[in-house]
Amino acid sequence: MMGFMTSLLAQSGYPTPMGVLTLDHYLVVSAIMFTLGLIGFITRRNLIIMFLCTEMMFQAAGIALIAGSRFWLNHTGQSFVVFVLTVAAAEAAMALALVVLLFRRRDSLNADEWSEMKG
Repeated sequence: MMGFMTSLLAQSGYPTPMGVLTLDHYLVVSAIMFTLGLIGFITRRNLIIMFLCTEMMFQAAGIALIAGSRFWLNHTGQSFVVFVLTVAAAEAAMALALVVLLFRRRDSLNADEWSEMKG
């Protein structure tokens, strides 16, 4: 039955189902990337590194969405990744502007120095 469905999908213009690399491989890579980003965000105190770690977590989520989209032969996940990348780009621009502003005020990017707010 699966051979019939594969040939039917291939003849109607749809891509063939996933080959050697399965959905599990992509999800494991995505989970590892997300975990490394989360660990980096929690353990590092440099603001630039913290923002890069959030970008790494965004990319991990994008890989998971694209892999699921490809596995189920549906373009919804791929479309959603475009919006996630747009939000990530806007976040990166705002973060860079914030980092430049903070560095000009104290000549340091250590997050511990910015934990106390002064009025």
